[in-house]
Amino acid sequence: MSLARWCVPVLVVEDEQPYVDLEMDSPYVQLAGAAIRYVIAAGPQAGRATMRLLDPLLAAQPSGARTKPFTAARDGFSLNCAVGCETHERAKLERVWRYMARGPIAQERLSVDGDGLVVLELKRAFSDGTTHVLFEPQDFIARLAALVPRPKAHLVRYHGLFAPNARERADIVARPKAASKAGGADGTAANVCTTPMSWMARLKRVFAVDLSRCPNCGGQLQVIALITDAGVISRILEHMGLERAPPSALVN
Repeated sequence: MSLARWCVPVLVVEDEQPYVDLEMDSPYVQLAGAAIRYVIAAGPQAGRATMRLLDPLLAAQPSGARTKPFTAARDGFSLNCAVGCETHERAKLERVWRYMARGPIAQERLSVDGDGLVVLELKRAFSDGTTHVLFEPQDFIARLAALVPRPKAHLVRYHGLFAPNARERADIVARPKAASKAGGADGTAANVCTTPMSWMARLKRVFAVDLSRCPNCGGQLQVIALITDAGVISRILEHMGLERAPPSALVN
């Protein structure tokens, strides 16, 4: 409850500050501003409200009964502090990180309707009952461009006790133990550092692509060489009868 009392006052209304007040000094800011305000950024309908499909039966009640516990919501933004993770709950911590690092768009919920509009089906209806968002193809590309991070800009910012210069940060942030050079009684080194995952193991963990197994027989594969020279790669692919150019886009 103490954490909730700290988080809820963060989302406050400032009378002198408009809801969205951006300096439109660059194309990137213009695209991001249009996305935040839910207006069309490009194309013949630029400046108009984004097209949506609504289901009145799914609209939230004015009393805010659909608001989750330990959640503060204001003007389309929300802050939730209901998820807790103990130090030993490594699997739960990984699920939280996977949720935070998930892609912005689920491809299985994208489609193109008969009018050529890109339709994005929402996983859950908005508070006003919105179930689908429709884009002109050019505006959809503009929305994707707005998601590209700015160069040399931090994507994650820490505030409060987690801020880099917070006095109490060392008291709440766990630090790994330094590896000891002195060995134990049995001659083994104490606190041995964990070996970083290989690129093959990372691909298997993140994308479920196991390059260590042969796709034909299922046998164990072994890395024998790492080739980065473009000319050598082209000659190998040509000898094997494979495409030398990058794979062409799949067209449904």
